[in-house]
Amino acid sequence: MTEQEASPTRQINILRQALSSDKNKVAFLLGAGCPLSVRTKEKEPLIQDIVGLTKIVCETLKGKGIERIKNRISVPKLKDPTIEDILSHVRLLIEVVGEDKINELNKIELESLERKICQSITEAVGKELPEQSTSYHHLAAWIGGIPRVNPIEIFTPNYDLLIESALESKNIPYFDGFIGSKKAFFDLHSIEQEKLPSRWVKLWKLHGSINWWNDQKGNVFRGHSKTENNKQMIYPSHLKYNQSRRMPYLAMQDRLSHFLSSGQAVMITSGYSFADEHLNEILTSRLSANPRAICFALLYDTLDKYPIALECAKRVTNLSLISQDKTYIGGEEKTWMETTKDEHYKDYIEEKEIKEAKDKIVKCNLGDFAKFGKFLINQIGSEEIERKQNSHD
Repeated sequence: MTEQEASPTRQINILRQALSSDKNKVAFLLGAGCPLSVRTKEKEPLIQDIVGLTKIVCETLKGKGIERIKNRISVPKLKDPTIEDILSHVRLLIEVVGEDKINELNKIELESLERKICQSITEAVGKELPEQSTSYHHLAAWIGGIPRVNPIEIFTPNYDLLIESALESKNIPYFDGFIGSKKAFFDLHSIEQEKLPSRWVKLWKLHGSINWWNDQKGNVFRGHSKTENNKQMIYPSHLKYNQSRRMPYLAMQDRLSHFLSSGQAVMITSGYSFADEHLNEILTSRLSANPRAICFALLYDTLDKYPIALECAKRVTNLSLISQDKTYIGGEEKTWMETTKDEHYKDYIEEKEIKEAKDKIVKCNLGDFAKFGKFLINQIGSEEIERKQNSHD
């Protein structure tokens, strides 16, 4: 194996060892790619990606002014504005329109359009998690199957309720910053307390959720809203310099910064494409400040599809990229080259013969959240075996 080649088996073992220590702080950052791993009976994604979500919302609200807003937006490096761009732009227009009209829409009409966009997003992403075993169930099972000193933390910019459903299906208690049942209220003081039973999960939704609301008095609550006067708290990353300064977003981002800032911290990103500049800044700055922290970024596609992730990894040595065709670790980019035939890794490592070149293409599929879920399930068994062996020593 040359200096420019790496073994995916070895890298997977490093990841497994990092997750197996019960003393490490462990967190997951679940991005927009994770819901794509859950499929319907028709083999379609349960929740569409941002392109599919944009198409659904725009078709639903056709003729209600959304086309005029979309045509106003110029987004560099993208073919078309996404629904997040559109929602962000509508909110900015609401702030500046005053008594005038913009594209024949007054403030009341813009506010109505904002509510309809949020409602349409909620209908599109508010899907029930299937009862059968999914990657989310596998993650929840892994969390509940391995005793730890510190609670697992989950960060996500996603608005859906899939991770909540999976945790509840496995009877795993979690704290998301809200207290109560019927109209759970946001409690900053509880968030800042470190004392929480290790079997609990800390869940931090970085961009809001379809069941977060802001009432007319400015109170933030989680639950169901029965009045149109309450505003749904779905905030894309594009408003980070404005809306993310407000609670509870600032508190959620502080949790991410706090997790990475001290101790032996292990973070796994899955389904995250590093498109959020604000989250990238938190990741890289905190990793740089704490050499005992490490982040494994599991990337679904080939490394060349993630130039921003590569740029981030070049700034900090403790950010390791694991893509389909390559890894970037310790400041070096290396191509996968398998050296073992271990059957335990056949679900994550794929080899394809190239007859003309008398060579092989090696792929690591751990960036697929579905494959990563299987990896976690398999680890539960291996951890149980190791614990039994240690108890006899």
